[in-house]
Amino acid sequence: MPDYDDDLRLAHVLADAADAATMDRFKALDLKVETKPDMTPVSEADKAAEELIRGHLQRERPRDAILGEEYGLKGTGPRRWVVDPIDGTKNYVRGVPVWATLISLMAEGADGYRPVVGVVSAPALGRRWWASEGGGAYTGRSPASATRLRVSSVSRIQDASFAYSSLTGWEEQGRLGGFLDLTRACWRTRGYGDFWPYMMVAEGSIDICAEPELSLWDMAANAIVVQEAGGSFTGLDGTPGPHSGNAAASNGLLHEEMLGHLAPRP
Repeated sequence: MPDYDDDLRLAHVLADAADAATMDRFKALDLKVETKPDMTPVSEADKAAEELIRGHLQRERPRDAILGEEYGLKGTGPRRWVVDPIDGTKNYVRGVPVWATLISLMAEGADGYRPVVGVVSAPALGRRWWASEGGGAYTGRSPASATRLRVSSVSRIQDASFAYSSLTGWEEQGRLGGFLDLTRACWRTRGYGDFWPYMMVAEGSIDICAEPELSLWDMAANAIVVQEAGGSFTGLDGTPGPHSGNAAASNGLLHEEMLGHLAPRP
């Protein structure tokens, strides 16, 4: 198995730089915010953080491709960095501290690209999570002071804590009935949103989470952290990995039951 230690160290350096840039503009009264064609907001901080990360990568990994939310895909080849400069921009622009920079390295294999390194950095929460393929998943202020992550051992859906982002999208996909049934079946539900539920699955504080509509940059880093913590990360159709346009993550024990609830209904 390839060694991704150097790439993981670089991802931490990228996250440090992005954290400094995003925190500098967090809650700024003169923060500039625009609306993209898909009607989602983008701030000057989103663009600045992605530009910063791209600049670092072009110097340190000039042969690697880069896919980012704000500036698309540049380059080709068997290695691709995937970046969401601010996951949770709506929170960011309203002064809510639940947002993060997501950085992942994906490697090409027989079944397409898979995440092999992931860093999720939430500086306003003072939290960071990371993982590398075969190296486990961790959380802490830095690699030097880290705690290994492990998913929960909850095995009954009636004992499970279920997190989601919002109700938007579930009805459009014909999944709202199943979603509501799942919330009723679970012990507890909370709408934490964005990256955070996946990190809580990885650290065992919740057991399942799902979202009906996502992009690759929303999922790549989250996927490897969950998987390396011993959990499952698939699309709502059960396809492993972050390529389905939606996501379901769990401790593994509850995955099939969750997917059964969330399947489309006639």
